[in-house]
Amino acid sequence: MESFSLILAIVVVTALAFDFTNGFHDTANAMATTISTGALKPKVAVAMSAVLNLVGAFLSVEVANTISKGLVDETGIRPEVIFAALVGAILWNLLTWLVGLPSSSSHALMGGLIGAAIASAGVGAVHGDVLVTKVLLPAIAAPIVAGIAALLATRLTFTLGRKADGKAAAKGYRVGQIASAGLVSLAHGTNDAQKTMGIITLALVAGGALAPDSDPPTWVILSAGLAIALGTYLGGWRIIRTMGSGLTDLRPQQGFAAQTSAATVILASSHLGFSLSTTHSVSGSVMGAGLGRKGGVVRWSTATRMFVAWGLTLPAAALVAALAEWVCGLGDWGTALVAVLLIASSFAIWRISRREVVDHTNVTAGAAAAEEPEREPAGVVTAAVAAVTPPPTAAAAEGLPAVPSPAGASETPARPAATSV
Repeated sequence: MESFSLILAIVVVTALAFDFTNGFHDTANAMATTISTGALKPKVAVAMSAVLNLVGAFLSVEVANTISKGLVDETGIRPEVIFAALVGAILWNLLTWLVGLPSSSSHALMGGLIGAAIASAGVGAVHGDVLVTKVLLPAIAAPIVAGIAALLATRLTFTLGRKADGKAAAKGYRVGQIASAGLVSLAHGTNDAQKTMGIITLALVAGGALAPDSDPPTWVILSAGLAIALGTYLGGWRIIRTMGSGLTDLRPQQGFAAQTSAATVILASSHLGFSLSTTHSVSGSVMGAGLGRKGGVVRWSTATRMFVAWGLTLPAAALVAALAEWVCGLGDWGTALVAVLLIASSFAIWRISRREVVDHTNVTAGAAAAEEPEREPAGVVTAAVAAVTPPPTAAAAEGLPAVPSPAGASETPARPAATSV
């Protein structure tokens, strides 16, 4: 039985809190397209995703070993360092959830771990070869590979189903979407739940409760799986709205192609031990599916905001974690101060989110609005001109030329003659 110190217990609880935020932050990865196309009702979708996330957590420990044994030098890491890493990851998750951006929880965690490790033990504490081959390269390749696969799958799907009955085909693809969404949830459990397992295992090794190079204990696997499942069930509705209708408009065929492509990439990376971002994979596949349909579009303004968030995730989480580690290094009171600041910041973000509540009752309400073109707000001069301009005549309102009338009579609009096509 492992021996626990107070700081080790705090680290384990904080890691499970991060796992919880990872769950509701990444629910959109599995269920956004399924909800947006109407294949499943929102609450049913997140419940299904939660169960499969828990099951997926028990399928492999390869990614957990990448985090606990490969990314940083575990012999020079103290539990306070891991606590600081988790603080950076949690705050970044909450901030991006508040604004509805599907950033990577995985990269937030790894950025926090890198920043805290460097602040504590220097650059040498980070294994650069593992960072490049198992984190950075997959981060770039995953959305591209998933996007291309989804684009080709969408075009093939519409080509093969060109002569199929529209309603029957849509119904069939909705069933396929449910199956593919379940596969994405299972894949998410095999990848993201393991990151928390890895960070807890690293903390246990750093605190002397486990021998170096140990695999995650069973209780760590179970607790990490339950935490991410609970977070998934609560649903990250803000990010689901962005992924479901903010990036593109999806039909059932596209949703099926996007989810199947993303699940394939995630499961392959989990088998290889790559700490892949499921957010990057699913976002790339959604955009690919949007471009794969003739006449389909991607809302590049939303995509650009998302790309910026992706680029900022690692350095932002690393910076916050490094600052937290510096404060923790001042002693026990410093660690307590960081804990208080984390709780206060999290509560403040939650309070701000209550100003505009997004939940299962209105998560699809933004779909219609997203189809409207973006309009710039009227300037002062435009508003002033509009205020003094007389209302248009009936002819002008319809865009028709006015027909001169006898004196004293009102002008009547000329209507075009009916034409047959």
